Amino acid sequence: MLFRERLWVPVTWWVLSGLFALSMLLAFGLYLGWIWGMAVCAASFLIAGAAFRASAISIAVTDSEVRVGRARIEIGYVGGCTALDVAQTRRRSGPEADARAYLVLRPYLSTAVELTVDDAADPTPYWLVGTRRPVQLAAAVSAALGARPGPESTRLTQ
Repeated sequence: MLFRERLWVPVTWWVLSGLFALSMLLAFGLYLGWIWGMAVCAASFLIAGAAFRASAISIAVTDSEVRVGRARIEIGYVGGCTALDVAQTRRRSGPEADARAYLVLRPYLSTAVELTVDDAADPTPYWLVGTRRPVQLAAAVSAALGARPGPESTRLTQ
C-alpha cells in the first residue's frame, strides 16, 4: 500500500447536525411533547450520521492500481498525475472541466489530484479526485507509475 486516505465529513458538519437535532428536540418537544421531541431528535441525528457515513470515501494506491471508492483503475492505464492546488481544482472542476471526466469531489475538500487516463478504448480523459493530501497522493501514484515495467514509465507528467 503506497497511499491510503479515508475521507470523512469534517467535525463541524457533525456539530451542525447535532445542533439541528437539538433544534428538532426543542421544536417538536414544545409542540407535541418531549417524547416526540426526543424521538425526532434521535431520528434526525441518526439520519445525518447515516448520510455522513455513506458519503465517506476511501482512496488507496497500490503498485498495481488506484482505488477511489468502488472505482478502480490499473496503473497501466494511468498516463500521468498532477497535484492541484485550490485555484487549479476550482478551474478543473468548473469552467475547464471536461464533461466526460470522472469526478470524485466533496464540498469540504478544496484540493484534488488529476489522473490522466491513457486508454484509447476509454472515453474518460481524466479522473479528478478530491483529497486533503494532494501532494502525497500524487507522489504515491508517481511512485507506482515509476515502478511499472516497460517504456511507458517515462510518461509521468508532474
